[in-house]
Amino acid sequence: MESRLNDILPEEFPFEDDGCELWPHCLTCPFPYCIKEEPWGKEKWLKRRRAERMKELRQEGKNIKEIARIFEVSPRTVQRWLEVLEGARE
Repeated sequence: MESRLNDILPEEFPFEDDGCELWPHCLTCPFPYCIKEEPWGKEKWLKRRRAERMKELRQEGKNIKEIARIFEVSPRTVQRWLEVLEGARE
């Protein structure tokens, strides 16, 4: 059976495109690799996305305490994530 699967065309491969909670279909996913298979991949992506939203709110004029209340984290957590994003930009 194994060697038979190696010989079939990609469009004939028995693959179910179930996607994940981040993207509905694997074949249209924007990630270059499956982040579910990377150690802590989904968690890293979600935290990064949250940090980017914090940065957007900061640019819109919200202060650190307001952002911390929105995300239910400490003001220091907001400051750390903003610092991480600032360091990644350089």
